[in-house]
Amino acid sequence: MKLPPRDRISVVLGDITRLDVDAVVNAANAELRPGGGVCGAIHRVAGPELAEECALIGGCPTGEARLTEGYDLPASFIIHTVGPFWRGGGAGEDHLLANCYRHALECARDHDLESVAFPAISTGIYGFPPDRAAPIAVATVAAVLEEEPELSVIFCCFNEDSAMLHLKALQAL
Repeated sequence: MKLPPRDRISVVLGDITRLDVDAVVNAANAELRPGGGVCGAIHRVAGPELAEECALIGGCPTGEARLTEGYDLPASFIIHTVGPFWRGGGAGEDHLLANCYRHALECARDHDLESVAFPAISTGIYGFPPDRAAPIAVATVAAVLEEEPELSVIFCCFNEDSAMLHLKALQAL
């Protein structure tokens, strides 16, 4: 029996670089270079080979996704997606953020992955309001999981506020 989408989504408080899943999602910059926040942590733990592979890819537009090896991470793969910078809400930010989650899961599906962990994309230095981002993330993931019965998702939140926002969005489904 296949579980419904809501039962294949979980929220944890922790460090995404420690999760043993098929893929972790990197909240990347458009150049796929090592950066700060989640991106910097993933690059530090994965090791220098990740930056080398990312340089060969050459970048990623906002809302799209690219796949690399996981290198020294417990996860086998990294799905890099570039979230939108918050510009006040009138520049298509909601749509671009939803695309990050959608395209990352499409990438997972295309590579026969079954478990994916997401950070709270764009809610750090990109300034997307966390209380607006969490419902977009959860609703988008749930919609994709309706069509992808083999996938499960973890929202790995770095702080309790983010975890609570994601749990609240999950309960509202």
